[in-house]
Amino acid sequence: MIYGIQAALPNPSFLRSEKSSSIDLSSSDRTAHNSSRHLVFVVNPKGANGRTGKEWKKLLPYLRSRLGSDCNVHESLTSGPSHAIDITREAIREGADAVIAVGGDGTLHEVVNGFFWAGKPVLAHDQGATHATALGLIPLGTGSDFARTFGWKNDPHEAIERVARGMKTRIDIGTIRGESGEPHYFINVADIHLSAKAGFYASRYKRFGNLCYVIGALRAFMSHRNWDLRIKVNEGDWEIFPQVTALCIGNAKFFGGGMKITPSADPCNGNFEVVILQDFKWYDFVLKLHKLYKVYVRSRWKKL
Repeated sequence: MIYGIQAALPNPSFLRSEKSSSIDLSSSDRTAHNSSRHLVFVVNPKGANGRTGKEWKKLLPYLRSRLGSDCNVHESLTSGPSHAIDITREAIREGADAVIAVGGDGTLHEVVNGFFWAGKPVLAHDQGATHATALGLIPLGTGSDFARTFGWKNDPHEAIERVARGMKTRIDIGTIRGESGEPHYFINVADIHLSAKAGFYASRYKRFGNLCYVIGALRAFMSHRNWDLRIKVNEGDWEIFPQVTALCIGNAKFFGGGMKITPSADPCNGNFEVVILQDFKWYDFVLKLHKLYKVYVRSRWKKL
């Protein structure tokens, strides 16, 4: 069974986002005019089983030519986990006009978290709150699921065009706080239980492209056991949901290389879509997989 809930973004029980947690994303909403821009491209050369690094080398001459002399282009290659976070924080502190993630959803996720430090937005050293750094994306990863919500293709030339034109829109950001109290940020889909384990295993099979997510899910089912979970959304009552397979909180629509798990989620409307999958078995996943990739998830809605 799939159970869907529309959750107001500011006050979910374990997720929080505030207006100050909105950042600019290179998109298709409005054009900003700036004669001299400092752009930092954060590249994961090992993304998509090494394809990201190869594609980036081919793309860089075109990017420099298209952006021209009005843009100061700086490339930073990541060397391991969390490096993109550090690169992003330093770029913002140095006054970058935009930090652009080049890679998949993992690289984008780290760059987003680099916009914050100790629960607060990172600010430029000399300009403080008067300067805003934009977030950009050139999707060159395995899944590139966040880009799908905006209808963007895995076409780096289209992405460069958006960057060149300085097109921006506002997006929402979700916050997760664990036992330590230290916040962690996400802009796509946050999930727990089976789907989280599937993502962990999928990282081992990136050489198979998008198929890695299916392999990861089947591998996760091997040691999976459904749980009964107490869940509270917004200011509602605590409810017991039996035999929960996965809980997905969508700020955007897709995960797992194109699975439309939260089909009504919109990263610009101030709400999360919460989908609870109950009593799924591995054969249910196989039989219903085509619906996740090809058809909207059929959800039962409860407005709060």
